[in-house]
Amino acid sequence: MSAPHPRRTGRVLAALLLGLATFEGALGGVKAQGIDLSQGGPVDVTATDGIEWRQAEQVVIARGDARAARGGVVVTSDRLLARYRQSGAGAAPPATAPASAPGRPAGAAADAALGGSSEIWRLEAEGSVRITTATDTARGDRAVYDIDQAVLVLTGRNLGLTTPQQVITASNSLEYWSQRKMAVARGNAVVVDTAEDRRITADTLVAYFLDGPGEAPAPRPVAEPRQGERNVPGAGRMDRVEAFGNVEIRTPTDVVRGDRGVYSAATGMARLLGNVRITRGDNQLNGREAIVNLHTGVARLVASPGARVQGLVVPNSQTSEDAGRPVTPEGER
Repeated sequence: MSAPHPRRTGRVLAALLLGLATFEGALGGVKAQGIDLSQGGPVDVTATDGIEWRQAEQVVIARGDARAARGGVVVTSDRLLARYRQSGAGAAPPATAPASAPGRPAGAAADAALGGSSEIWRLEAEGSVRITTATDTARGDRAVYDIDQAVLVLTGRNLGLTTPQQVITASNSLEYWSQRKMAVARGNAVVVDTAEDRRITADTLVAYFLDGPGEAPAPRPVAEPRQGERNVPGAGRMDRVEAFGNVEIRTPTDVVRGDRGVYSAATGMARLLGNVRITRGDNQLNGREAIVNLHTGVARLVASPGARVQGLVVPNSQTSEDAGRPVTPEGER
């Protein structure tokens, strides 16, 4: 028997790798961000150096420009691994109960492809990893998706998640918790709200996304501003960002720093706590807490108990455009 052609082998084993449909329950929440492997028919798997099925190790490995595509979602890397197991063996409880597609339980395609007794429980991509859709791109050196917990973790260099409205980067790791509609960036974390020209940096950033038009996810923020709320059209928009450690929010005119904070994309309001500093040009005010309306540039600064707001105000340092955007200490109106 002649050796099978690598790309033909990829398509023959695509039925096995259709176990990726186990993502149906786990990745359903990513639909708002466009990265959803649960829709679109068979998985088309190709690799220039062939695909290997190690039955003893219960893993399928695709090597060399490995590519898996389904329903408009494409995963590419130097190597792809799909790990499977006996159904129900060693499965950890998911973070939240995954939803199944109508008329078909989650993982049904995996059971059928692997003889009805096995399921894909982990997908790994190694080397120059890119996950793309028509609108979104995630990248890193390595990606691991734990289907039991519905968690995607990207590590390595040049970590990033780009959507039409945001760019999220980090130096240590980038996580996506699909059931919670939550992305976690660790290490020199940055979120850029491209639609509003705002940049948020911190040691750790947690970004929450909307389930659908005007619908926010269940987890509550550390502190959530309520003023001036407006509707955010369309699924996949960022709802809010919680920031921890060396927090900095930049706009075209202001820099606001603190120990922790929360920014609401829906309201344009930011609340920072701990060692707060507001800088505009040569002017700076210091306090314990600040609430900033990033639409208008108006900020309210709160002093620590028993202390007063401190600041340096340089006369004539504001431009005429900024003159109508005051920073108001608490208690002064």
